[in-house]
Amino acid sequence: MLKQAGFAGSVQRAFASSIAGEIPPDQALPEVWIDDDAQFDAARALLAQLQHPAWQHWLCRGCGERIDGPFDQCWKCGAAMPA
Repeated sequence: MLKQAGFAGSVQRAFASSIAGEIPPDQALPEVWIDDDAQFDAARALLAQLQHPAWQHWLCRGCGERIDGPFDQCWKCGAAMPA
């Protein structure tokens, strides 16, 4: 998601969890690194926004079902959220 938003970065220690126990567990966790330090705050803000999506309430025009939460498609009939 960060790369799609234009942030250059990489994931470090993506596969290190397989050696947890041989090294301290906190050293086996993956990390996301942003290449440009100037973009760090903007990338962190985007990550926070993705972790806490806006809560919405809308009525499906296809079946009349009330949809709550961060969903943009009806769970019952599959219709898209109205614009």
